[in-house]
Amino acid sequence: QVQLVESGGGLVQAGGSLRLACAASGRTFSTYHMGWFRQAPGKERDFVAAINCSGGITYYTDSVKGRFTISRDNAKNTVYLQMNSLKPDYTDVYYCAGSRAPLGPKGEYEPNYWGQGTQATVSS
Repeated sequence: QVQLVESGGGLVQAGGSLRLACAASGRTFSTYHMGWFRQAPGKERDFVAAINCSGGITYYTDSVKGRFTISRDNAKNTVYLQMNSLKPDYTDVYYCAGSRAPLGPKGEYEPNYWGQGTQATVSS
């Protein structure tokens, strides 16, 4: 069983930055592929970014390429999402998620574990 706890959300003005973090419990974090998803009220949860278990391969949805960076520190059991040049369109609840299932060619995967989410709000 893996527990994921996100932090780092908040309110930022357009053009600003946020760094989300997701801390995982347990000793097997380095065996999980990790990723971030976002969800607006009443909408489906959408893929944002993924990183393989070693941290050597990353994937991004097209809308965040060049703005967001996913990284991980396996020694700290933590995955990060650095979000730069934010726009109001990026206002959402952001969830981290982990899986041991292989990542697809575009980083898609079916998570086994989810965090509780952290709200990121970008004001215009």
